[in-house]
Amino acid sequence: MVPIGIFLILRYINKAIKVMKFIVKDKKTQTRIEKSIKSQKFTTWKPSTVKMNDIEFDKNLFVPMPTGKKIDKLFSAQGGLMKGTNYAIVGDPGVGKSTVMLDILSDLHDNGKKVLFISGEMNQIDMHGYVKRFPKFGDLPILFMGDFHDKDPLIILKSILSEGWDVVLIDSMAEVTGSIADFHPGMSGKRAETEVLNLLEKHNKAENIGKVNTAFLVIQQVTKMGEFAGSNRFKHMMTGMAHMKFMDEGRAFFFSKNRRGGQMDCLFFSLNQVKNVGWLHTQPMNLVG
Repeated sequence: MVPIGIFLILRYINKAIKVMKFIVKDKKTQTRIEKSIKSQKFTTWKPSTVKMNDIEFDKNLFVPMPTGKKIDKLFSAQGGLMKGTNYAIVGDPGVGKSTVMLDILSDLHDNGKKVLFISGEMNQIDMHGYVKRFPKFGDLPILFMGDFHDKDPLIILKSILSEGWDVVLIDSMAEVTGSIADFHPGMSGKRAETEVLNLLEKHNKAENIGKVNTAFLVIQQVTKMGEFAGSNRFKHMMTGMAHMKFMDEGRAFFFSKNRRGGQMDCLFFSLNQVKNVGWLHTQPMNLVG
């Protein structure tokens, strides 16, 4: 049996070795960075600044895409979903995130907009149940990610989005990025998320065949603590953060952030109506229980 004194000495020596290894490794990293900086050849190129008054935008970019429902006032001050925007939708399990977003997408489709539903969670049998209850969902173009098990999900997304769509609903971000990471051994979930966010940014800017500034509705999961599950870049890229919750007064939809200046009220809704989501009444957030 090793005496306690010797044991403690050996323990301290082991810790000291680990610290020295860390210091050596850290110094090597610092040296490598310094050499990299010194080896860079600086040119006369400099980044340019812009003045907003000098930029010309297509006026159609600021024409809202309304659903014709009360929800329009929450999406923007203009009354409707705006082109080239991104909205994250989070909420309680079972509150109706997919149903409400599909209802909005269907209304936009009925108003002549080119829309797409990318389903990472539901399969065709699941969707059949939705269509039985809401027949208008049956006319939506849908990409079922599960139909392409042997294909690269990232290539599938790039291909379908290249057409150029007015509005795309993704359900959900976690499932889509998860399928991409699973297909590529060694790819982290964060890297997969970055790839998808790069696509959103690209199509926001109308870099597609149709030259369309695509707006995205992105359903995202929450953690067990009810917090947003996603990177800081994901949060910052979102034009608005929409929440759906069960409250004392019923099911509620509201924004905690919206750069397009929509009403920051709480809009209550019902899923008991036939064929459509029932948008009921708004209430100031400070009066909601």
